[in-house]
Amino acid sequence: MKIELWFLIIYFVAMAGIGVWAMRRSSKNAEGFLLAGRSLGPGVTALRLQSSSMSGYMFLGAGSLGYTQGYFGMWYALGDIGGGVLNLSVLGRRMRKLSQILGSITSIEYLEHRYPSKWVRMIAAPVALFCMFFYVMAQFIAGGRGLEMVSGISYPIALAVAIGVIVLYTFLGGYLAVAYTDFVQAIIMLVGMVWILIGTLTAIGGFSAGNAKVGAIDETLLGMFGSGGVYDGQWGIILGALLIFSIGYMGWPHVVVSHMAMKRPSVARRAGLYSTLFNLVFIPAPYIVGIFAIVLLPNLVNPELAIFEMASNVLPSFAVGIVMAAIMAAIMSTADALLLQSGTVASQDIYARFFNKNMSDKQMVLVSRVIVLTLAIVGYLIAVVEPPAVAAIVIFSTTVLGSAFVPSYVCAVWWKKANTVGAISSMITGTVLAVGWELAGFAGFTGLDPMVVGILGSTVAMIVGSLATQRSHPVPEHIARALDETKKVGPIPAKLLLGQDSKLSAQAEIASQ
Repeated sequence: MKIELWFLIIYFVAMAGIGVWAMRRSSKNAEGFLLAGRSLGPGVTALRLQSSSMSGYMFLGAGSLGYTQGYFGMWYALGDIGGGVLNLSVLGRRMRKLSQILGSITSIEYLEHRYPSKWVRMIAAPVALFCMFFYVMAQFIAGGRGLEMVSGISYPIALAVAIGVIVLYTFLGGYLAVAYTDFVQAIIMLVGMVWILIGTLTAIGGFSAGNAKVGAIDETLLGMFGSGGVYDGQWGIILGALLIFSIGYMGWPHVVVSHMAMKRPSVARRAGLYSTLFNLVFIPAPYIVGIFAIVLLPNLVNPELAIFEMASNVLPSFAVGIVMAAIMAAIMSTADALLLQSGTVASQDIYARFFNKNMSDKQMVLVSRVIVLTLAIVGYLIAVVEPPAVAAIVIFSTTVLGSAFVPSYVCAVWWKKANTVGAISSMITGTVLAVGWELAGFAGFTGLDPMVVGILGSTVAMIVGSLATQRSHPVPEHIARALDETKKVGPIPAKLLLGQDSKLSAQAEIASQ
């Protein structure tokens, strides 16, 4: 058996072991299963947030972008480096505190509690479920292809194994399992990527020498405007590249739920520091490796394999196994978060909210697990065929999430006048603009990225919708009081916890600072 396969087997067993451990600790009630009992510290919060944001894109897409467009890919990296600390700084502490005051245990339920109307959840839940389900299928496909490449087994079997491991620990341990596996996976990702970067720099003779060799092949690749300067002056496209991985994260339900699971609001401060340190080391690496692969692998047929092929060429066999585990970690860390949140939206935000409001905690956990399993089976059946339509939808699914939800999440804690009409208008406008702009191909001749148009439109809709309906749809008094309290850095007064789930009231004593 190849050494790379042994590393993957050990890695898969370790992830399953974390799932079993988490099952014993936190899956007895809905809050434990979906939020890990609001018990996570800064290290787990930071690395869980970052690893679940990045996906297999960092090992496949980033390397490909570097290989084909040179330093243009660094626009995405620049936005991504600050994305974690921006997310935690803008939303972290305040969202953690407000979600507890309102008694919210899912990121979509939180929106309905902040903007009281069943229509908020009826609109938000399907949009989130649609985007996350297709995004998670892309991770399934990437995981299956990666395992097929290393093990030599057929794609359908490799896909089943990859999905099976992800589903096992997600099914068993819920959010706690997802959080701790993502923490471990982030470390594996960091070690693997740094190792291959060092190997690449050694093989090419150093950073300066590598740039000189790339410039000798195509000088335009050393600029920030793509091969041949194709993006020169296209500032609408460049702005979109900066936004999608910076403020875009603040609209992803599977990412912002990290704030709600923190042990206490003050965790956000240190988590932001850890997130930034991780990003500074990890994020530029795959783009740089992809760029230098132009020199070392000039005839590469599939640019998405640039990082793996570089690993095979510049590292010893045992190190290639670690890099392959890192690639699988990047894929699985996003897939598990997406799968759990997709199951949560389907079970809690749709089924429990509109069809069976009297479910017990045990029933809620059971339904969440059944839906996670169902979504995985459906995802497998579609991913094993790998239709082109799935790949096309995934390209803009992250843009749609950001466009639809960023203003609603940000205004929820920062603007007291943000109301139900504004939130509904914002979500609809952002979704329609992002999807319509992409499908119509407007980016090509307008020079404006769908993310730019979607965010701008949803923000304007939030402001106009809220201000125009202050009298007809005022922000409820209890929410106004909650927002006043959210600004403060002290413990939550007991009187503000009276209206929430009794199980969450026990958390009041730790929701300080």
